[in-house]
Amino acid sequence: MKKHIFSVIIPAYNRKDFLKIAMDSVLSQTFRDYELIIIDDGSDDGTGKTIDERVRSAAEPPRRGRRTKDEGVNIKYIYQTHQGVSGARNTGVDAANGEFICFLDSDDRFRQNKLEITHQYIKKYPEYRIFHTEEIWYRSGEYLPQKGHHKKPAGWVFENAVKLCSIGLSTAAIHRTIFQEVGLFDKDFPACEDYDFWLRATPKFPVYLIPEYLTIKEGGRSDQLSRKYPAMDIFRIHALKKIIEGGTLSKEEHSIALIELIKKSEIYIKGAQKRSKFEEVKLYRKLIQELKKNHV
Repeated sequence: MKKHIFSVIIPAYNRKDFLKIAMDSVLSQTFRDYELIIIDDGSDDGTGKTIDERVRSAAEPPRRGRRTKDEGVNIKYIYQTHQGVSGARNTGVDAANGEFICFLDSDDRFRQNKLEITHQYIKKYPEYRIFHTEEIWYRSGEYLPQKGHHKKPAGWVFENAVKLCSIGLSTAAIHRTIFQEVGLFDKDFPACEDYDFWLRATPKFPVYLIPEYLTIKEGGRSDQLSRKYPAMDIFRIHALKKIIEGGTLSKEEHSIALIELIKKSEIYIKGAQKRSKFEEVKLYRKLIQELKKNHV
């Protein structure tokens, strides 16, 4: 089987209205040495039919000897019972044969030269195994400005990664060996699984920022995970606790993670108090006490 430079993985769950745009943004790439892997994570809204129609269209032979834009592109469609976004991405990684893994959320899209420009930087900076790009935010028909704390980091970015998920998966190209060294996405996280992944990857590997806007991110819809789980910090707290207790961080990284964990826990406690969730207040106060006792 031919090895590709890129494997582009699109996980999808009940996204029939958005998926075709994401797929077309991959299939229209100017760089052709890639495979496209779509993971249908147990959709029941007709997503599978949308995928099947698009895959069949891409596989049709060219008419009257003309080349088609999809010619030569390997497209894989994998259906699985619903496992969540981590399980879907992990299935895609296991099925991939590309040197670099790219993810694309089913409601995001690539600029047409995303893979071509990324490949140029990969060749220019072979010492890096993680690349990411600037991104454009799009909501309700309007492009949105980004705030200062969303500035994309470069180099050794663990300190950035503990504060928020500063590397969008839809912007990243990750060498396949990274997953062998730090593991796949944790299926225990129904959200913030990317935050957990970057906590494991960024202490070990530097990140190269490609200074171009090559991914367009869609936002503001009710079906997104950030709407389903409004208290996202609860998952970040558990990811930080996990990396601290894992014993893999340097002394400095450990201190950075611990300070952020206590900060996020205190913020969460204030929110729980306002919502009269007193058992959660008690639980996270106990967590802070244990952290200060055992890790400070």
